[in-house]
Amino acid sequence: MTNATHPDALATHAIPGRVDIEQSPLGGPVARLTSGRFQALVVLHGAQVLNWTCDGRGLLWLSPIARIRDGKGIRGGIPVCWPWFADHPTDPTKPAHGFVRHRAWSLAGTRATADSASISLATATTEADRQLWPHQAEVRVTVTLGETLAVALETRNTDASPFPLTQALHTYFRVGDIGDVSVSGLEGRTYLDKLDGFARKTQSGAITVTAEVDRIYLGDTSSITLHDHGSDRRILIEGTGSRSAVVWNPWTAKTARLGDMGSPEAFRQMICVETANAGDDIVTLGPGQTHTLGVTYRLAA
Repeated sequence: MTNATHPDALATHAIPGRVDIEQSPLGGPVARLTSGRFQALVVLHGAQVLNWTCDGRGLLWLSPIARIRDGKGIRGGIPVCWPWFADHPTDPTKPAHGFVRHRAWSLAGTRATADSASISLATATTEADRQLWPHQAEVRVTVTLGETLAVALETRNTDASPFPLTQALHTYFRVGDIGDVSVSGLEGRTYLDKLDGFARKTQSGAITVTAEVDRIYLGDTSSITLHDHGSDRRILIEGTGSRSAVVWNPWTAKTARLGDMGSPEAFRQMICVETANAGDDIVTLGPGQTHTLGVTYRLAA
């Protein structure tokens, strides 16, 4: 694996015009994937997709004050939550959404074909990590751009005993206005309402947002559609290795508390629809076993 930050080493993985390595204004190295009219920007910090564009039009939301800083996550794009989702299940003093999104990953490889471009980034648990999570694992994220954007989060248990795993690809979609957005494909599904003590409820009709929403949907969540009526577009979301999905919008009060959204009205231009292993959907991974959480996004007319 390549040193995650040395420019000369990173440049050896460039495929000019398809996978270009450059410095981001956010403060660190990024890979720009190009395939036809689509581009994706992937930062080595946290192995995170920062943007996905079609004909220059951004489809993901990124905080305008986002910066790449060691020990900090980046608000927006597709953060990797691992090896736990949301708050730690027994110790709320540990970092929310785990610890791999806070550091640089290594560039493991790039590839381009006639109709796609991809990059793989890798990390592994360290001795220091064992203070937060007493297990050993190797983790790889592969981002593939073609007519779709696909993200695969692969975990391999390199420990001598099994461990539980929750995780998410915490995707922030850019929308015209949250009042003109709906999410379909989860009708009739049970969800855990995090704003109501994880009460179990049933979704009636499509999801719309008129206040803070923070829900973990359970069961078959493999096919979801985000309808951005104001921007006249749909994004199809196909998940694999998952029996849960998260829908989140912070609305006004939570936006103010977060402090890194960029403006008090930022919640109006975003919604998170996350492919996950969360809530009841806990993966138990035995020694030597591998689990892949994957998602494919397609822009529909």
